[in-house]
This record gives sequence, structure tokens and C-alpha cells, in this order.
Amino acid sequence: MKFFLISITAVIALAFLFSRTASASEMPAVGQLAPDFKVIDQHNQLQSLANYRGKWVVLYFYPKDETPGCTTEACAYRDDFNQVKKLGGEILGVSIDDASSHAEFAANHHLPFPLLADKDGSVSRSYGSERSVLGYKIAKRNTFIIDPNGKIAKVYESVDAGENPKEVIADLKLMVTKQ
Repeated sequence: MKFFLISITAVIALAFLFSRTASASEMPAVGQLAPDFKVIDQHNQLQSLANYRGKWVVLYFYPKDETPGCTTEACAYRDDFNQVKKLGGEILGVSIDDASSHAEFAANHHLPFPLLADKDGSVSRSYGSERSVLGYKIAKRNTFIIDPNGKIAKVYESVDAGENPKEVIADLKLMVTKQ
């Protein structure tokens, strides 16, 4: 019985360690080339980071469509959309939800920007923004500003859903004026 308990404890510990390690990929650092991606959005249109070269990109990751924090964040980006456009930027939201969930979320809240359907988590992983909660993969609430050359200009980790869009706009204004 003692051997059985030790074995079970070891298996649980290894499973926990593996799940923590598997979802803890590293975030790209400021100055690094941003990882490219090719995924569909809420309109089933293929989106690639390469298509946004020459523009500033606000790439924000969020856990789940229609949850309170994610709705707050998406609506704040919606409200700031024109400011980002005037600065030569684009907004892209990313979660592990599918395109139909994104379509409903975008329609319900009149979101004017693409929501990327990262169903397999590959985009979230490449940006160090995937985590596992109770066995389900979700995106962490992180944001990246990517410069017109495709390099990471700013990283925001574990952001406040209501405040981050304001921080991003302020930082983007500074970056654009320094360019």
C-alpha cells in the first residue's frame, strides 16, 4: 500500500510539473522578431502577421469570449479603435475560442477588429501566452505592441482588462512620435 501511495504521488507530481512546463513557453522579448502566424478570424478570413508589415500591431490575448473581463477589454479596444488607426495601427485579439464563438462575440459587442481563432493554441504558445486551467487550454491576458518592421516593441504581462487599452494607446503614441 505504501508503494502504491508513493507511486500515485509521484505520477501526480510529474503530471503537474509537465502541465506547468508544457504551457510555460517563453514570451518573445522586446526587439525580437514577432512570431508569425496564419489563423482564421471571426469571418473565416486567413490572418497572418506578415499582412500587417508597415503598421503598428496591438496583439492582445484574452482567455474566453463573453466572459466579464474579456468583454471589458474587447469593448475598451473597440472604443479606442479609431485612435489606434490614426496612429497607423491595427488591433488583433487572440483566444483559443473558435471562429463561430468569435463571430458571435464580435457581433454582440460591435467589435471592428479581427479576433483570431487560435483553436490549437499555437499562436498563444508562440507568444508565451497559453496556460492550462483544469485541463483546458486558454490564453493568458497578455498584450504585445509590434512595430512596423515586425519586431516586439512592448510586452504587457497579466494585464488589467480595463486599464491595458489605455496604457497601450499612451505607449503607442510615444512610440509613433519617436519613429
